Amino acid sequence: MTSTAKLLPGRALITLLAVVGVACAAATTPSADRTTAPATPVAAATLDQEGLVPPGFGTLKQDEVTLSLRSGPLLVKVTPMAESVIRLLAPDTYTRLHGLAESRASEVTSSTRTPELFLVSFFSYQPDVSFQPEDVQLMLQGHLLRPLHILPITTGFGSQRLQQQENQSAVFAFEGPIDYDQVFTLRYGDAESENWSNVRAVLRGERNKVMSQVGK
Repeated sequence: MTSTAKLLPGRALITLLAVVGVACAAATTPSADRTTAPATPVAAATLDQEGLVPPGFGTLKQDEVTLSLRSGPLLVKVTPMAESVIRLLAPDTYTRLHGLAESRASEVTSSTRTPELFLVSFFSYQPDVSFQPEDVQLMLQGHLLRPLHILPITTGFGSQRLQQQENQSAVFAFEGPIDYDQVFTLRYGDAESENWSNVRAVLRGERNKVMSQVGK
């Protein structure tokens, strides 16, 4: 112990030793900021080569990007399965629709261009109601698009009849490409839905949110 320590009264000596001990600990122990600092956010990803945001950051529900229309006792729901749309969905929903699209893409790929895939479902509010899959049409920039291929998902789709509260669904392929930044109309028989303008606004808002997370 130094001579300076001998000259200090007891309480002052204790205080000095405590200060020295803290200083030594600080010199030998890593900084708390360094050990507890949060890691860099996962996937500080950028847009891919097609200008799409990475999957896994979206929060939208499937119904928020789905067009619906009522035709008598039938409810028809049509969901685009394009990556530019489904990457903005919640991760579990994206995984499900992405997997479904991938599993059916080889069945509908054209030699000249890749068709656009949609998940289409029919629901009945009454018993013993028929539906016509070919009557699902899209009107895009003055062009009427009819389904090129219809690939059933549920086992009873081919009967084209529904019991009350029953749902039947299939993957529909339409001629592509489709620009989802443009407004288009869903038609079934005499019924129409022009709600894509609202869906488009939802998609743009979600895309901006995702972009703020992952950067450009």
